[in-house]
Amino acid sequence: MKLSQGAEARIFLENNEVVKDRFEKKYRHPVIDAELRKQRTRREAKILDKIYEMGFPAPKTILIDDKNGKLKMSFIGGELVKNIIHKNHKKLSKEIGQKIARLHEQNIIHGDLTTSNMILKNNEIYFIDFGLGFFSEKIEDKAVDLHLIRQALESKHHQIWEECFNEVLEGYKSYPRYKEVFERLKVVESRGRNKQ
Repeated sequence: MKLSQGAEARIFLENNEVVKDRFEKKYRHPVIDAELRKQRTRREAKILDKIYEMGFPAPKTILIDDKNGKLKMSFIGGELVKNIIHKNHKKLSKEIGQKIARLHEQNIIHGDLTTSNMILKNNEIYFIDFGLGFFSEKIEDKAVDLHLIRQALESKHHQIWEECFNEVLEGYKSYPRYKEVFERLKVVESRGRNKQ
């Protein structure tokens, strides 16, 4: 059963497991395409393995087929946070901030922080889709991650986004270097405004 399709991959549900298939891009040179798909599949698996070691709520890698750009993961059944955040937006947003802080402490950048990539299961938020994720110690990358969740909240939950984002920042304060990230976030946001 097909769950979704993005620019990079198709996501299927097979035997209660999630299969992420990074399909060929015909416009790219075949050798470059194969190498990119292999690298991205390996990187995502590496991030998921690290997250699993942390005990962080996210899918677990079951099988990696980097030659064919396929990744098999455990299925997280639950509700997408984007569909239920309005029911308890302050509590959920604060938890999102705390979870981002945990990832950033381990220098894991999600790269696509939206409420569509979060699932509420057994009263806990799980993060999914680390396809754009990477490892980085840079404060800039962490600030950009926060900027992404801000933009996502603003576009998808415009009536409550400011309260939500304030709670995300509150939760994020559990990251020891949060002040540096917040300072950099101001710079990132001012760059965004200047582009408009």
